[in-house]
Amino acid sequence: MGIQKLIVFGTGQIAEVAANYIKEDKNVELIAFTVEKKFLKQKTFLNYPVVPFEDLINTYNPKENLLFAPLSYKNMNAHRIRIFKKGKALGYKFYSFIHKNCVNYSKSIGENCFILENNVIQPFCVIEDNCIIWSGNHIGHHSNILSHTFISSHVVISGSVNVGQGSFLGVNSTIIDNINIGEFSLIGAGCIITRNTGKNSLFVGEASRPHKKLTSLEIKF
Repeated sequence: MGIQKLIVFGTGQIAEVAANYIKEDKNVELIAFTVEKKFLKQKTFLNYPVVPFEDLINTYNPKENLLFAPLSYKNMNAHRIRIFKKGKALGYKFYSFIHKNCVNYSKSIGENCFILENNVIQPFCVIEDNCIIWSGNHIGHHSNILSHTFISSHVVISGSVNVGQGSFLGVNSTIIDNINIGEFSLIGAGCIITRNTGKNSLFVGEASRPHKKLTSLEIKF
């Protein structure tokens, strides 16, 4: 099939991180970045051209170029969902990046997924379209990560878990086995989920506080 040409959506920190990883994939060649016109502030990014997304199809044929939109979780992944749907409507196929150090026994992984190093994805898992799985997570066997989800780092998802579309799982959160996470749920950092959650659920972990003995401790040098 040969080396495929790739355009990355965005010129922020995640796009910069993505470009660094993409260089490891010898099957694709990064050729440009794209953003919507209202956010276009520079003609180049990392020495590549930046093209208005509204004009992208006039410059880069969807039949000859892949699109990649590794956008953040802001507004419950809404921006990434919108750009993914627009790109698909224009006829683009989306690239997925899976780091070589990811232990991947998944059943399938969809389009526009960004899966970083040291993730463990056990057998019979399904990762749907447009998911970002940052570094160092465990996704247990027979689990389903539905489309447009963002999993941060060091999240533990036990066996037979279903994570609803558009959800966000914060760092060091834990989901026990056989749990259903409702769509567009926000599971905060350090949360432990032991029961099914409904749609649009919000769980916030309790921040650690200094112990009174520590605050009254006099340190002498």
